[in-house]
Amino acid sequence: MKKIIYLICLSLFMYSCKDDDNPTGSLSLQFTNVVGTNALTLETENYTNTSNETYTVSELKYIISNITLIKANGEEFIYPIAQSYFVINEADANSKTVALSGITAGEYAQIKFGFGIDQSNYPLNGVNNFIPTAEETGMLWSWSAGYKFLKFEGNFTPDGGTQDDFILHVGSHGATLDNYKEVVLDLPSSIAVNESGSATINIKADIAKIFDSTNTHALATKSDIQVDPVNAPKIAENVRTMFSINN
Repeated sequence: MKKIIYLICLSLFMYSCKDDDNPTGSLSLQFTNVVGTNALTLETENYTNTSNETYTVSELKYIISNITLIKANGEEFIYPIAQSYFVINEADANSKTVALSGITAGEYAQIKFGFGIDQSNYPLNGVNNFIPTAEETGMLWSWSAGYKFLKFEGNFTPDGGTQDDFILHVGSHGATLDNYKEVVLDLPSSIAVNESGSATINIKADIAKIFDSTNTHALATKSDIQVDPVNAPKIAENVRTMFSINN
């Protein structure tokens, strides 16, 4: 009996030591959507792109996924994939703070994440816990077509023209049109994740780059982009560039 009690105590001690050897912490990602140097305001604020089109945004939502933290030596902490899908919704302040827990303690120099859903989980494989969120927020086309990675809507007035609506919905469509993009951001200084408290990374998304970045898109040319093999990849490439660390 004494031997059994000894073995139990030894096991508990070893388990406790194992936990101590692998401390974890929490991290918040705070997303701020802007247009150039101005805060994004839905419905009421007018903005102008380089095509000299004035536009107002009524809805902005996008999916981020596959969050990974990277140390200066290249070592990665990959957040559990099944829990790593989020909808950032400008109209929902709570959605713009992504709370992560159980992160291996350490100093991290970069963050990597996806825009949209990668092909391994597309259209609806392996992320059943995220499907209700995507459905409730209008980020699903259908069970067969999969996710909308970006939902960007409003109205615009072209130079010398009349006001009209715009709809930019970007996602992948099977294996032939893959609009998933990976984003890697350097942190201005390494961030410490530890047991003592929650760290924060502030990420800025410059919505102006949806129109003007790697590619230039004028709404007068096409104001309704959905299942579009020509324009949707160009918009997705622009979205990849819109993220930066907000110092």
